[in-house]
Amino acid sequence: MQSSPVLHLSRSGTSVVLDTTTNGLPAVLYWGEALGDIADDQLAALAAALRPQRVSGGIDIPARLTLVPQESFGWQGTAGFTGHRGGSFISAAFTTTDLRSTASDVRLTAVDAVAGLTLEAELTVTEAGLFRQRLGVINTADVAYEVRSLLATFPLPAGAQEVLDTTGRHLRERSPQRHALTAGSYRRESRKGRPGADATLLLGAGEPAFGFQRGLVHAVHTAWSGNHQLLVEKTPTGEAFLGAGELLLPGEIVLAPGQRYDAPEALGSWGRGLNELAARFHQELRLRASHPRRPRPITLNTWEAVYFDHNLERLTHLADKAAAVGIERFVLDDGWFSGRRDDTAGLGDWFVDPAVWPEGLTPLIDHVRSRGMEFGLWFEPEMVNPDSDLARSHPDWIIQAEGRLPVPGRQQQVLNLANPEAFDYILKSIDAVLTENDISYVKWDHNREVLDGADARTGHAVIHENVLALYRLLDELKQRHPGLEIESCASGGARVDLGILARTDRIWTSDCIDPIERLPNQKYTGLLVPPELMGMHVGGPVSHSTGRAHGLSFRAATAVFGHFGVEWDISDLSAEDTAALAEWIEVHKAWRDVLHTGHTVYADLPDPAMDVRGVVARDGSSALFGYSLTASSASYPPGRIVFPGLDPEGSYSISLAAPHRELPGNGQSALAWVEAAAEGSPLSLSGRLLGSVGLEAPVLFPEQSVLIELRRTEG
Repeated sequence: MQSSPVLHLSRSGTSVVLDTTTNGLPAVLYWGEALGDIADDQLAALAAALRPQRVSGGIDIPARLTLVPQESFGWQGTAGFTGHRGGSFISAAFTTTDLRSTASDVRLTAVDAVAGLTLEAELTVTEAGLFRQRLGVINTADVAYEVRSLLATFPLPAGAQEVLDTTGRHLRERSPQRHALTAGSYRRESRKGRPGADATLLLGAGEPAFGFQRGLVHAVHTAWSGNHQLLVEKTPTGEAFLGAGELLLPGEIVLAPGQRYDAPEALGSWGRGLNELAARFHQELRLRASHPRRPRPITLNTWEAVYFDHNLERLTHLADKAAAVGIERFVLDDGWFSGRRDDTAGLGDWFVDPAVWPEGLTPLIDHVRSRGMEFGLWFEPEMVNPDSDLARSHPDWIIQAEGRLPVPGRQQQVLNLANPEAFDYILKSIDAVLTENDISYVKWDHNREVLDGADARTGHAVIHENVLALYRLLDELKQRHPGLEIESCASGGARVDLGILARTDRIWTSDCIDPIERLPNQKYTGLLVPPELMGMHVGGPVSHSTGRAHGLSFRAATAVFGHFGVEWDISDLSAEDTAALAEWIEVHKAWRDVLHTGHTVYADLPDPAMDVRGVVARDGSSALFGYSLTASSASYPPGRIVFPGLDPEGSYSISLAAPHRELPGNGQSALAWVEAAAEGSPLSLSGRLLGSVGLEAPVLFPEQSVLIELRRTEG
């Protein structure tokens, strides 16, 4: 327990300083790089030094940015908590009544006795160095209370002047965008029942022109798979902060006497550059007890190979070829269940279709297992086609407002899992398929956004309860089927958050496998998600979503860093392409441990056509980097590339990584470092030189990649 009224939480390179003497709730005075040991008198002096003066035109007691800033204590920016009791009690006044702390954790209770509300907060600097906030509010009165918003706030340093978030669409998720942090509020909201393809993964703010290697930057994430809000705000009094929480629909959270609402967990990270910021999120996930520990199986998914053409002979032939090239998991996608010959019918009828599979899935599963591969199966349990036995029998199980079906999307509607009958039906249906078949993996899809998010039985908003029901469903299936792995897919990458990843084992990063699109998508998804949880597949020679054609080397080099797989009809590959694909799979297996446990880094390069990314082993002993040219380079030859994240004192040999035997591209002479490695005497440079000075980049054609291998030779 800490005795000072000014608390210093510190762990894993991160410090948080809280002043508990402020009116109402504590204020976070500082969040960022570890401050070292600070004596109590220094903490008290710091708090005193940061108290603002009263100014003309302002309120008499200057408001502070507290954990949950409140208008009742003079705050005039975005309030941390809003709600009402039948139109009254519109301004809460929480005051701390109990506070307990350790070196890295604070738990407090605050009460508004007049409004009949209690706020509970848990603030933690995690083992990975994240700043985690958990907030909850309890109705202690004898009349119902509606919660409209409960936000966690994270202060920003004065140097934060530029905002980063992501946006996108189906087939182009997590595209970055930036703008200046100016006075006022910038808010990103998701109202789609899931985060959505256009949702921002993080909301960050940092020093001007911060990048992956440079500039102090802070960012927050809401660990929630439904409607949510993120904001960054700068007030006229100079405070700047990030906010994170759930976006609640009218009437969605009405607390009866004694009831409690828990806001989604909010997580903040910081770094000297985005590489360091992302590393804290990666470490947080890797420290989970549920994090996958065994090598991530190389996966073949059948969707772009066969679509709805489920033919046993064709699929067994595909499985034979998959096993021959080193695939370890075979996943049968959409089309196996009752009435599902295309995407207009069948969703909800989760029974193996005897018209397509007269002997059930057993012949295919047995064949796949006999080839040494695991078997996986696609489901879309949260959806229903109007053309299905389920919808015809239980139209009231569909999310809808005022007795009218929402505008359709992909010829389907959304099932209300918050309805206990619907929940039990889906659980029983999936459980039966998993029990009757040797299935170790589920691809769990969610292919449309939610409109008119109401419960057909009551007309009340149901998004919040539906997300909680989804979590219960996933948890129950995992409990019933130990070892089952689940992939979260949502029209590709439209549901990527730490709420869903607490219950699943990877996300499908995007339905677009075109490597030109995947390079930025994977880069910015990686701000939150480590590579072993990101599905990265080799698509066919011509992208099904863009029509662009690429060679195998470029497609595979883009996918090799993540949870590697194949999304391609490889059944009739030539002997040359079969050997090449098998070699890429072996390369991934050889580097898999480093790729899935190491430190992911990206280089800041002046030419946007040049992309350098890599993973450095935890002990700094080796690293695999990919250099890609996405368009023609600004200079010719392209100039130098650098390799961040290496041990600065170590010395590293430099060579092309397998399967490259020679440089691609149109260079007219040998490249010294490539030639030296080919002759058996690779050049050796220190990690400091490779990170600061670099080496000459190969001359490539646009849309080509090479892998570069670095191995420590001393130090």
